[in-house]
This record gives sequence, C-alpha cells and structure tokens, in this order.
Amino acid sequence: MINTFLLGVVTVMGVSWAAPLRDDYPKNPNIDVLNYVFRLTLSDDTDGIRGEATVDARFRTDGITEITLDLINASPQRDGRGMTVVGVVSETDPVDFQHQNDRLRITLQAPSAAGQRTRFTITYRGVPATGLIIGNNKYGDRTFFSDNWPNKARHWLPTVDHPYDKATCEFIVTAPDHYQVISNGLKLEETDMPDAMRLTHWRQSVPIASWLYVLGVARFAVQYVGEYQGRSIQTWVYPQDREAGFHDFAVPTKQVLEFYGDMIGPFAYEKLANVQSNSVRGGMEAATAIFYGDASVTGRRDRRWRNVIVHEVAHQWFGNSVTEYDWDDVWLSEGFATYFTLLFIEHAYGRDEFVEGLNSSRRRVLAFYERDPGYRIVHDNLTDMSLVTSSQTYQKGGWALHMLRGLMGDDVFWNGIREYYRLYRDGNATTADFRRAMEEASGRDLSQFFEQWLYQGGFLKLAGGWRYDVRAARLEVELTQVQNDGTAFQMPIQLGIYHEEPTRPRLEVLEVNGVNNQFTIPLEREPVDVVLDPYTWVLMEAEFARR
Repeated sequence: MINTFLLGVVTVMGVSWAAPLRDDYPKNPNIDVLNYVFRLTLSDDTDGIRGEATVDARFRTDGITEITLDLINASPQRDGRGMTVVGVVSETDPVDFQHQNDRLRITLQAPSAAGQRTRFTITYRGVPATGLIIGNNKYGDRTFFSDNWPNKARHWLPTVDHPYDKATCEFIVTAPDHYQVISNGLKLEETDMPDAMRLTHWRQSVPIASWLYVLGVARFAVQYVGEYQGRSIQTWVYPQDREAGFHDFAVPTKQVLEFYGDMIGPFAYEKLANVQSNSVRGGMEAATAIFYGDASVTGRRDRRWRNVIVHEVAHQWFGNSVTEYDWDDVWLSEGFATYFTLLFIEHAYGRDEFVEGLNSSRRRVLAFYERDPGYRIVHDNLTDMSLVTSSQTYQKGGWALHMLRGLMGDDVFWNGIREYYRLYRDGNATTADFRRAMEEASGRDLSQFFEQWLYQGGFLKLAGGWRYDVRAARLEVELTQVQNDGTAFQMPIQLGIYHEEPTRPRLEVLEVNGVNNQFTIPLEREPVDVVLDPYTWVLMEAEFARR
C-alpha cells in the first residue's frame, strides 16, 4: 500500500476515514483456515451481491465448539448496507449460526479433535458498505473493485479478517458478459453463460492474508507484457487508456522482479498484473494483482508512478509473502516496501536519486515528529485502525532498515534479509522474528538498536563542531544530543575528514553515547573540512561546523 508518505508521491489509497475502524479480532490460533472459495454474482441492475463462501479449516486442538468469522451485518446505521446470512451448511447438513455485531458464529456439530478438517458453506447477500466499491470510473463506466485494506474484506466476504490467518482462495464470479474479471492467482475458467452472463474462475494457490484478496470487474484492455521465470506479467487498464497504460506499465515491473528475486529470494506467486482501478488513489499491493488509482495512467512513465510500481512489487515479498502477524508490526510491510523501493532506485538509477529519496523521507519524519514526538513505529496493542499507518511507519521504518544496513554492512545485511525471507515466506512474522534473523546473521545483539528506533519515539538531534589543535596534532570533536523529548540514543556515526578536494574522506566512527560526547582523533595535518555522516547513514538532524 502506498500513500503520500512515499518519496513525494502525492496520491493516497482509497481508504475512508469517516469512522474509526477497529481491529479487535480475538485471535484464535487453534483454528487455521486453509482455503476459501467465494462464489459471487454481480449485476448491473443492483449494487447488491449474492455470495456463497465455502470455508475449509483445520483444528489444531481438541474441544473447539464454534468457528467465528468476520462479516459486517446489514444495519439501519449503514442505510441498510451490509450482509445478511441466509444459511450455513456443513457438508450437506444445515448448522446453527448467529450473525450479530458483525461476527458470524458457526456452531460445530461436535467438539473438534486436533488435526480434524471441517468444511462449511455460507450463503449470504447484501450491498457492501465498503470493501467492494461498486460505481462508475472516471469515464463513467460501471465497475466493481475491491478495497480490503486494512480490515474491510469483512464488508463483503466472510473471513478471518486479520493478517495472522493466511489461506489460499478462489473467486468464481458470475457477472454480465461485457465485463472482464481479474483476481488473485491464475485464471482457470472463463465461460459465457445464459442470459448474457459470464462465469470467471480464479484460484490463488499460495496462502495470503485477507486484505490481499482482490477482485476487479470492469471493461479492460489487457496486455501480456512478458514473463519472469515463467510467471506472466500483465497490464489491465481501461480501454480508453489502452495506449497510455500499456506504455506506462511496461516498465519497470520485470526489472524490479529480477532485482528482488536475485537479492531477497524467489518470487512466491503465479503471475503479476498491474491493474488500473477506481477503488484506490495510490497503490494497493494485492497479491499477484496490484491495483493503482484512476490517475495512475499518464502515458509519461513519470517518476512518482514508477516509484509506486516499485513499492507495490516490493510488497509481494514483504507484506504479502512475509506478512506481519499483528497490525502492531505493520512496519514489516510498509517500512520494508519503502526502503526496498529505495534499494531498487539505488541499483537502477544511481546513488544520487537514492540519497534524494532518503533526504525526502528524513524531512517527512522530522515534520511528523514535530506533531507527535512520542510516536513509535511498532504499535502497542493497536485497536483504532485509522492509526495503523503514518509517515513514521513508512519513512522512519525505512530509515531503520537503512541504519541497520549501515550498522551490519552490506553483505551481512543482505544475508540476514535472505534468511528472514526464507524462514517466513508464505507465513507470518513479528518484529522480534526479524530481529532474531538479523542477530543471527550479524552475530550481534541488536536489542538496543531495535528498542530505540522501533519501540520508542523520537529521533537524534545533534549540535556540535570540530577544531584542529595544531600543537597537539589532533582533531577535537564535540557532539551534544539536544532533543528535548526525554530520549537518548546510542549510535555509531561516521565522521568524514577531508584533506583535499575532491577526495574520498578518511573515515572515523564516533560512538555517540549519552547527551555529551567528546572525541579526540590523532591527526598529523589540519583538514580542509570535517563532515558528520558524509554518506547519509543516520536518521538525525545535526548542526555541525568548525569552531
């Protein structure tokens, strides 16, 4: 997912903030949903949908007596919008259920046994209040596009609507035959039916979280751009934008897939489609079918939308394949995608643009800090989903990874990233899991680094300077932490000592520890200049000059 926090992109995803969205789902790791099959019927005559969801689940313990799913009730408070459950059957037998307070509770016919599988089918109908956006696109054409972030799948799909429970899925959609249908995974069937209807069947064979389930039903122009390791790369845009859209999305998708595949690990999915949509305004990383806003097609391949593509493709590794276990750790999606966008920029477009991106991120972090100095990247039992992300989640999270790379060194950092991906591919991870992977790769205790940059607010503000003592032949440096928010950082910072221009500096590492820091460096001759953090490794604001 991308919004205004990323690299100067001024678009935002289509999330309605009219009322707080709560993530109060009581986790039940004793039940594991393995697969959903969603059979949906859509119409041009009404915004109502008819649905049938078959849920395949496995019990991990004995004695489970009910299964609870998220599904928003139809209610007067939503002007009648929401879903009404018609019935639930287990295999062929009706079972008791309660659909209240946006939760569907299904009573089991007998208490579970560990390892037991169960399958039940829910029949329901209604008009989605959100989650599936039904309306006209910018050309006035009727469309149906999903928008499940962060917990809105429950508005139209009965699911465990939380990132910890990942499952495979199938969408079997019957819609008027002038529409095409795009969804996760591979298309298994497209058949014209009676009464000018068409059935389309997509299957996602790799488990993903519910916010990544995707559906787009519209008139499309479709281009099969090429392949990456046998996986199809596709573009789906409105027919009116065919020429411009095919031009815009032809690059850099394959190059990005190649870079991340080489540097991180194998791409997990069956295809990658870039899809123009009116349900988001920026980008949404739905697995195998990324949605981009109406305005994403310009015909110019401009830099901001190029960066959106890179960001959303990065999510296919981090967020989609390795998914945070809990919303508290959402930075494992957004901070990672933000920094890995910059890493591709460094690889493909050069260090200057990379540093420009870092500096842009820094400015956003500082601006947010002035408004909320105590904000921490890893949430503490987040309940209000309107607060799930901020510029700190994206930009400060990305900076935390950059500083970790500087601390560990390139080779060790990438070794840790690859092992983290290998361990948690197609599963879930926490910040603690990531820390352990990086500690094992580096052989270092990273607890203090993670604590100060991820579990507390603030950032490093320094004031200081340098002077050369000719008689003692030494460089004297003073640095004072001047942030007034109660935080104090311990951080190694490079010092660049320049004797001639242009030249590469002599590098010394200053271990900043505590409020007042003084350093003495033997130096036979007076430097031309001394620069703090010459290669932009540390998130800080510093006033540093000769004294």
